[in-house]
Parts: sequence; structure tokens; C-alpha cells
Amino acid sequence: MSLFSQRKEIRPLSKALQVESMDDELRNSLWSALTSALWQRWAPYRFVSGRSLDTALIEDLTCKIWVSYLKQPLDGMPAFKSSGPSCYEIVRRHFFEGQWWQSYDLIEFLLKESPDVWKNTMRKALNAVLEMESAAYRIVDEEVVQITDTTEIEAIETALDTTSKVIRLHLSRALELLSDRKEPDYRNSIKESISAVEAASKLLTAKPKAELGDCLKVLKSHGSLHPAFEQALKKLYGYSSDEGGIRHALTDESVVPTCADAKFMLVACSAFINFLWTKAAELRIEIDGQ
Repeated sequence: MSLFSQRKEIRPLSKALQVESMDDELRNSLWSALTSALWQRWAPYRFVSGRSLDTALIEDLTCKIWVSYLKQPLDGMPAFKSSGPSCYEIVRRHFFEGQWWQSYDLIEFLLKESPDVWKNTMRKALNAVLEMESAAYRIVDEEVVQITDTTEIEAIETALDTTSKVIRLHLSRALELLSDRKEPDYRNSIKESISAVEAASKLLTAKPKAELGDCLKVLKSHGSLHPAFEQALKKLYGYSSDEGGIRHALTDESVVPTCADAKFMLVACSAFINFLWTKAAELRIEIDGQ
């Protein structure tokens, strides 16, 4: 379900994809993932059995956080759970009250310092949240890695700002489907991205049934398209009828597209539209509806 700010394109792309930000839903969900994969391993001491191995490992981990991450003196470290300000509560407050990047710093520290047998569970839980909440980062090995850089964002935002209404509608819908926190629809996001390029081809050629090939022919007729580049574009976007084409592969019902597939198509199609519009301006090609 799209919200008012999304339909009216008020929220910037960097917010939709959470590049240099972390909203409450993302932060809450990341902490819940850490709780289920990590913090819930701690248990109070039992009079008979004493301290479990998991409890000992958690307390050792929080000691590392206190000394090596928070840089606090060891003799001032409180118990993991206590009636007063516990070590757990202090770490939790740091995660929730710090800057967005401090939360990611803590996640990286926990991944690097946790026992190896816990890391895979943590990584899976955190990555599931990052994808669900449209964060521009993923956990790779023991590090938080950005999967959407500023160049990609700029390409999409430029296409949204400078194209015709019909193209903007397709790209906005593709972004909405990709960044839907509840039910992302990668297949239809891909279709909308491709439809945006097809709409651009129709406008540039002034032909209602034009396809990518027709659009490239117009540029080629002006002597502004190298044959090798032309072929590369055709192969990249897969607009031929070949069964192995990108379009067929990503929209075929037997294939399940991923977030990476949908993001690639949105970025690639936006960049291609920007290329078409720049070339048209250089060649003084009039575009109806622009």
C-alpha cells in the first residue's frame, strides 16, 4: 500500500531506500533480530546449574562492547541484567538513541566479536530485516555493505525529474513496488521499469508502437551511435524475442525475481532514459510530450 507522500513523490529516493537514514521501523526490526538471534541466549543464573555456556558468552560479549566499543572503564561496568542501569540497557539505549550509522557500527562489532556458531543466524535475521525495510545495506560476511550507491540514486532521481508524465508514472510505480515495506513486488517493479523505457522509445520516435530497436535506429540515423554500443544496449536490456533475454528471464512466471534484480532494472532503465534524453538534446531531436 502506497502512502500519500509516496504517491505525491514528496519523499526523496534516498529516504525510500534508507541510504543515510534509519527510521523507527527499521531500527526496531533490527533490534528485534538481534534479540532473537543474540540477546535471548542469556538466562539468569540457576542456583543448582549455575551459569550456562550461552550466558557466559553473552556476558563476555557485552564486556567487549563496554571496553572496546563504548570505551568505558572496566571497573564501572554494571551487570548484564540488574535492577539499576544494566549493561544491556545501556547498549540498547546506545543503539536506539545514536545516529543511524552508530547502529550499523554496533551491528558490525557484534558480528565480528560474536562466537562463530552464532554469526550465520545473526546474518540471516539481519539481512531479512534490511531487505524487508528497504535499507540500502546488506550484511556481507561480517560487514555492513551498501548495495545502492549515490550514483545509482542520482540516475533514478534524474529520470524522475526530467522525463514526461507517463515515464515518471512508470518509474514512480517501479520504485513504489520495489520499496514497499510490507509486500514488495519485484516482478511488477521490473515490468514498470521496462515500460518506462518503452514509453521513452515511443516518445523519441513519435511512434505509438515503437520499441527499443526503433529508438536506437533514430539515434543511429543521426550518426550518433556506435554499432558496438548499439549491440551492447540491445543485449543488456534483452528486448529481443530470444528466450534467454533479460526481459523474458525476469518476467517469466517460472522465475522468482529478487530485490537485486528489480533494483538493477530500475537503475539501468533510469540511466538509459537519461542517456536517450541527453542524446536527443545534443542532436536537437524534438520529443512530443516532453
